[in-house]
Amino acid sequence: MTIANVLSGSRLVIAPLLLFAAWSGYTRLFLSSLVIALATDAVDGWVSRRLNQTSELGTKLDSWGDLALCFCVPLGVWWLWPDLVRRESLFVMAVLASYTIPGLFGLIKYRRIPSYHTRIAKIAAVLMGPSALILFLGGPAWPFHLSTLVVIVEALEEIAMTALLPRWRSNVSGLAAALAIRSE
Repeated sequence: MTIANVLSGSRLVIAPLLLFAAWSGYTRLFLSSLVIALATDAVDGWVSRRLNQTSELGTKLDSWGDLALCFCVPLGVWWLWPDLVRRESLFVMAVLASYTIPGLFGLIKYRRIPSYHTRIAKIAAVLMGPSALILFLGGPAWPFHLSTLVVIVEALEEIAMTALLPRWRSNVSGLAAALAIRSE
């Protein structure tokens, strides 16, 4: 077990904690757990590369941890802030679709979830996490709206990559890299 794998795998432990906190109405526990989960997501890849701990298991743990958050966070947000979800429903639905459709497309084509970890996906994660926290804390909605657009672009790129790549690959940096792999 490596440090990077512990960071990635911790999101699989935090996800049910998020659900418990939201269901119980523990807003502070939900938000602090979410901050920890977002922080581990932000640093796990860097740690794995920096400490030379990259592995197939780490890639899977990262993807499964992200997937767990993608299902638990919206449900928890709905339980804690239903009026906010209704008010931002167009953007919330766009984010949910953008996180769901590429994964389903990959499952259909490869029988496994894509784990591309593209540059745009990293930018989207760095923008979406803080902008959602700002929104949850009563701040302005425009950062969340802007982040949603980046998430949509990332989803379109991932769908295009899955359409292009003949077999499952992990850690493909973007559409240009997928085109280069396809031409090999």
